[in-house]
Amino acid sequence: MNTAAIVDASIEQWIREQKTKTEMVPLIAESCLGWPYVWGGYGQYDTSKNRQSYANRSSCPEGESAVIIKKCQILNGSKSSCAGCQYYPGDKVRFFDCRGFTRWVFQQLGITIYGAGATSQYNTDSNWTEKGEIANMPDVICCVFMKDGKTMSHTGIHVGGGNIIHCSGTVKRGKITDKGWSHYAIPKGMDGTVPEDKPTLRIGSTGPYVVECQNDLIQLGYDLSPYGADGKYGKTTSARVKDFQSTHTDQNGNNLVADGICGSKTWWALDNAIDPPAPGPQPTTLYTVIVPHLTEEQANALQAQYPDAEKRKEG
Repeated sequence: MNTAAIVDASIEQWIREQKTKTEMVPLIAESCLGWPYVWGGYGQYDTSKNRQSYANRSSCPEGESAVIIKKCQILNGSKSSCAGCQYYPGDKVRFFDCRGFTRWVFQQLGITIYGAGATSQYNTDSNWTEKGEIANMPDVICCVFMKDGKTMSHTGIHVGGGNIIHCSGTVKRGKITDKGWSHYAIPKGMDGTVPEDKPTLRIGSTGPYVVECQNDLIQLGYDLSPYGADGKYGKTTSARVKDFQSTHTDQNGNNLVADGICGSKTWWALDNAIDPPAPGPQPTTLYTVIVPHLTEEQANALQAQYPDAEKRKEG
């Protein structure tokens, strides 16, 4: 099972490689295999504190609350740490419910799927360029749904070729022929590549662009301990961005505003600091050399070697 840090770094790399969205959705979805289901989750770190918070929500069904507690060895009292937990491969992973998983995956590509649940997602027409019954689904990257009566009871991602990745118990693989899949919907914005423009980052931002910013700062010698490149834009990251801004300029040579917000000008300065442009040709410095006390033969030999040299008699 991958850690959250590994997945965030992978997403960052795929963006750098300019993979298309069609290529990236299956890669992102598959990289999350094994991550746990938590009712209401949409990509939060799977910690006992976050689990307790979701279990305590007044809107959380009693049965779901019990499952959230039961599957955490700290909350259920079986152990005092995360060591050995099936959801703790040496570092944090993320948790989702079904609609939170689809929302999070597409959100990494700048695509927002609105709706608090599978039904509201499907019924929000502005989310989709096309939707309909599963029998009419083209072989494209899209969301799929299970309909139970008048509502959608579950959702997942069709990653091509009839293969599904969805979150039920854990993030897992499935087939479009599995019982229950009834409808599909193609998200708006699935054409083309991931936008090249990097988002503005501030306190509260998360995701692969935050990891990129943090890695750039670390490479430039800015201390982000104790958390490092954790994908969370907190006070420490904001403070180090301010430090960077205070000593760097934008592409027009103007001093950056040291506000701790990583916008387009700061992104440019970071990129320029990490990979500065090759220097242009340097001007040639010329010198005049006077060599005294030469014989006429020696002077003639030098003048033959350097035709622009000037020969004068001494005295």
